[in-house]
Amino acid sequence: MTIEEILNSEGTAAQKIAALKEKTINVPMWTGREGLVRQYDPTKHPVMNKAKYPDIVNADGFQPVTRVTCDLQRLAVKRMTELVTGIPVKRVYQPENERQKEVATYLEKIFMKNRIDSVNIERCNMLFAGCEVMTLWYAVEQQHTAYGFKSDLKLRCRNFSPMFGDELYPLFDEYGDMVAMSVAYTRRNARKIVQYFDCYTATRHIKWSTQNGDWEAVEDEPITLQKIPCIYMYRPTPIWEDTSRIVYEIEWALSRNGNYLRENSKPLFVVFADEEVGYGKEKSPDKEFKAVAQYPANGKAEYVTWQQAVENLKFYVNELRNLFFTQLQLPDWSYEKMSQQALSGESRKQLFIDAQLKVKDESGRLIEFFDREVNVVKQFLKVMLGDSYAADIDALNVEVQITPFTITDEKDTIDKLLAANGGEPIISQRESIEQLGWSDDVDKTLQEIREQNVSDIFEPTE
Repeated sequence: MTIEEILNSEGTAAQKIAALKEKTINVPMWTGREGLVRQYDPTKHPVMNKAKYPDIVNADGFQPVTRVTCDLQRLAVKRMTELVTGIPVKRVYQPENERQKEVATYLEKIFMKNRIDSVNIERCNMLFAGCEVMTLWYAVEQQHTAYGFKSDLKLRCRNFSPMFGDELYPLFDEYGDMVAMSVAYTRRNARKIVQYFDCYTATRHIKWSTQNGDWEAVEDEPITLQKIPCIYMYRPTPIWEDTSRIVYEIEWALSRNGNYLRENSKPLFVVFADEEVGYGKEKSPDKEFKAVAQYPANGKAEYVTWQQAVENLKFYVNELRNLFFTQLQLPDWSYEKMSQQALSGESRKQLFIDAQLKVKDESGRLIEFFDREVNVVKQFLKVMLGDSYAADIDALNVEVQITPFTITDEKDTIDKLLAANGGEPIISQRESIEQLGWSDDVDKTLQEIREQNVSDIFEPTE
């Protein structure tokens, strides 16, 4: 059934929504008994489940057992996001004329005004944890010149993800092209929880609501962009993939060992004697300056400490932790790991090779997502600038580049650029003063340097 047949059918609103919810792709659920949130949130790990790992019942009531959680799944999400967005995603424009140069400037200002770098960080976290993310671009009526030209529209973008209670339902045709994008969400309206369902196509936007009880259409408006204003991206597994069992094993090992430590680490004073010895009647140290104990001739008294296999536990946990990061091709940037041995700058760069390959593996869907976003913003820009710019907007080539994060040495980079430039300067004097940041007035400092140089020429020192 095509999207037109679904939306124009004689069925009820509930039937249309049910048809739009038919999902043809396999994406893990975020909530539910087997939802990803149970792996992502350490408070929902098995070691925190009192049915599987109950507290101890004794004569005094309940004695809580040790529960140690490791937030490694969330750390893996942050690590992957940092590798992708630590160096901001870059849009490279290739204009062929002056009009296209203007368009490139306008597009970049639109992205910058929407704080696209922060938006990318949020979207990557949503993708790598929740496996789905959708960004809706929309326009609000407001006169301004923030983009370098007068406009009555201001562009905004908003992210949707199952991590925040949103349900995403993309609809594809038999060729794999998206023909509709729907999102279901709930909002509180006057102390009442109301469900909403929005459907976006290239020509139409329909919103259904349960404000009055049953599903009914509350908005039905045309979309003049001739393009779906939503960008959708998904992955079949979370970024931590099938390593949650490793994390759970670390938590069990540490928690069980914590119980033994708490039970056996208190000081134990042992008296070895064949006869009964009285003890425990000592007065407070504030009332007596010494204590006298009497034992049989062959008796002795001493503190006994518990000898536990600490090294075995440490080895086990460290090996599991290393296995976690190795399987995911992610770097372990903890201070302990990075400070274990002194490494040169070049050696530290080598630590990122595996992670950089991981970013390359993930960059396919990300670049496709960003390319579609550029095309959507282009469509909005055509509406804002009018038909006179339409041909140049379509003709402007924009390439999205993702640079994996790595440790860089600015001196090495400058030396390489100087060598490639034949030893000639690569930035102006004004730019170098500005980048240094010591001067409050760059122009004034530059002028003083020029005047000083002129003075040195006409008044040379002997």
